[in-house]
Amino acid sequence: MFLINGREQDTLAASDRATQFGDGCFTTARIIDGKVCFLSAHLQRLQNTCQKLLIPFDKWSDLQDEMQRLAAGHTRGVLKAIISRGSGGRGYSGLNCHSPTRILSTSAFPAHYDRWQKEGITLALSPVRLGRNPMLAGLKHLNRLEQVLIRSHLEQTDADEALVLDSEGWVTECCAANVFWRKDDVVYTPRMDQAGVNGIMRQFCMRMLAQSPFRIVEVYAREEDVMQADEMIVCNALMPVVPVRACGDKLLSSRLLFDFLAPLCEHPN
Repeated sequence: MFLINGREQDTLAASDRATQFGDGCFTTARIIDGKVCFLSAHLQRLQNTCQKLLIPFDKWSDLQDEMQRLAAGHTRGVLKAIISRGSGGRGYSGLNCHSPTRILSTSAFPAHYDRWQKEGITLALSPVRLGRNPMLAGLKHLNRLEQVLIRSHLEQTDADEALVLDSEGWVTECCAANVFWRKDDVVYTPRMDQAGVNGIMRQFCMRMLAQSPFRIVEVYAREEDVMQADEMIVCNALMPVVPVRACGDKLLSSRLLFDFLAPLCEHPN
């Protein structure tokens, strides 16, 4: 089901800047028992991104109501919310864009995430590297061609997910998830100030780890640093946390970090 500006429809104007330039942002949320998990965090992400992209969206109350209305009645599912700058003139200038577009949709929950949580996943190093751009780093904007290429290359392997470096060779994220790794009682995760997406679940895990016996550190790390880990996990708002059983040739069996985070991430707010 799709809602565009509050109306049930699945047709978007060809002049909308989401299609013309990828000029917008989005968030993807888990639905459990008719409620949007971490709703306030998803709305805050959209607000922060619109502010940084200078998109003058102001219908936050309408958006929240529509998100809750779409989620109602779904025992389990996925809700995606997109905000674009809308339509107005041609060229890069957005001066004539006065009405941002909001697009909501629901879909089935990815069933393989349940299997991943039980069995763990494998990671393969992606040949595609993320461009470094501090102005856009951390944001979930609509320009996802890097992820499309990462996924295309991943689908040529037997791995479940990709370990992705940036253009300088620093470990950054996975194709559709953030990554953490543990060495003894120290948990590391890549810094998000040059590339990558600062995910909702990444932020939540960092808050939980800051209150735990573990020590959480944001780092610039090379692939060889990650390969020294005792344990690795990946996370996003849908999974929400999944253990890694192998990264390349590195086998991982510990679930100490996963067992700590998984129960905390299962409860929506």
